[in-house]
Amino acid sequence: MQSQAKPLGDIAGGIAPVPIENRKGVGRRADSLFSVVAALSGSLVLLILAFMVLSTTNTALPIFRAEGISFVTSSDWHPANGDYGILAFIYGTLVTSAIALVIAVPISLGIAIYLVEVAPRWIKGPITYLVDLLAAVPSVVYGLWGVFVLLPLFLQPAAELLSSVLGFIPIFAGPPSGLSYFGAGVVLAVMIVPIISALSREIIQTVPDDDRYAAYALGATRWEMIRGAVLPRGRAGIVGAVMLGLGRALGETIAVALLVGSATTINTSVVRPGYSMAAVIANQFQEASGDHIKALVAVGVVLFAITIIVNIGARLIVWRMAD
Repeated sequence: MQSQAKPLGDIAGGIAPVPIENRKGVGRRADSLFSVVAALSGSLVLLILAFMVLSTTNTALPIFRAEGISFVTSSDWHPANGDYGILAFIYGTLVTSAIALVIAVPISLGIAIYLVEVAPRWIKGPITYLVDLLAAVPSVVYGLWGVFVLLPLFLQPAAELLSSVLGFIPIFAGPPSGLSYFGAGVVLAVMIVPIISALSREIIQTVPDDDRYAAYALGATRWEMIRGAVLPRGRAGIVGAVMLGLGRALGETIAVALLVGSATTINTSVVRPGYSMAAVIANQFQEASGDHIKALVAVGVVLFAITIIVNIGARLIVWRMAD
């Protein structure tokens, strides 16, 4: 006697599942409501961003009209005389961010590779927690730590050493100062290491184990496996992580304001004082009035534009690498 197959509803307890297209009532209304709320939330972000851009640009428009292109091509910043040129601030922002990347990227990649590929299980958790904890430290704490601890113990001696050994190169020419592009860049590097290392760690973990085993099967050592199988697969994501760190470095304010030296001129040497765009806004806004306030708002608009350009460039690089 052949046994008949039981309907799915009998197997599942006597109740057959209702097809999605036939569902009605609360569930359907909740799905529609969720779609509307999600769409409104996304639109709200865009509206807030557009309002910020329009309002700040409108405030800074008189300065843009009065100064013209010289606002970004001149380094003459004398608010008392009505001269507003921010080239020195743009230069300082880019230099300190570049120094931070040069220092932070190798350290961050080393941390990420060690935690994923090398570290034993018993130490991986504590190190991961400590590195991630650095991202929660307020920037003002980093700035104060840099001024009172890092400056006398490392930044000033390092600046003097670089100037004495490599002073014949213009970017290391003296007289050296711990309050400089170099000092601000070092503290920025400490601040962006948790961001780059955490994201890079997640990217490296997504590389399939089959790629690792294939490299080992071909006779590769651990380093050859990492270099030939892991890093190429995660290259696009790692570049994205670095660009996010760069975005943090470009917009950092308090720590840079305390350590960059507050010089409104362009110094080609990284061991000399300078200024950054975010730092000049933080330092001068409280005492500013009239056109000076509008000029500082204009600095913020230019900084926002630079950040957008960097993010667009990063997105294009990631897309190109992903292809």
